[in-house]
Amino acid sequence: MRLTTKGRFAVTAMIDLALRQSSGPVTLAAISQRQQISLSYLEQLFGKLRRHELVESTRGPGGGYGLARNAADITVADIILSVDEPIDATQCGGKENCLGEAGRCMTHELWASLNDRMVEFLSSVSLQKLVDEQMAKGVLIEEKPNMKRAISAMPALKPIRINAPNSVFALGNVGNVFSKI
Repeated sequence: MRLTTKGRFAVTAMIDLALRQSSGPVTLAAISQRQQISLSYLEQLFGKLRRHELVESTRGPGGGYGLARNAADITVADIILSVDEPIDATQCGGKENCLGEAGRCMTHELWASLNDRMVEFLSSVSLQKLVDEQMAKGVLIEEKPNMKRAISAMPALKPIRINAPNSVFALGNVGNVFSKI
């Protein structure tokens, strides 16, 4: 069994969200920046997480995502399965026809047993446990997200007044002034 980036990124993004949700909705752009995950990829993952009721969204200015349930009630298995990540080590995808018409391969029970153990283990690890581990490592959580402001903090400079002609006609009048001198 191999966990692809889809499952890894979903778990990483959910940890990031759980760490920061106490200060309000968390934007996918902020998660994307912190975790170096493509924003469009996060949008796809969070669509699936929302359909499985693991996250909820808030629209509008100041909007973003939050957990739909308590972090202690969300398991890693919930996250991985919600983004359609298969947890299956069998060659046949658990259908018991590894060899086609001939039936199962000789190692089918071994891999099916491994599948059961993986699901059992991932179901035993809560999102809250992963958050607690990050906090124990000393992960710093900024009070306010580092958002780019649309309005500059720099004071506005007064425009410079240039006493020059602003049209072709005004320029023609300036020429008449010089010819009289």
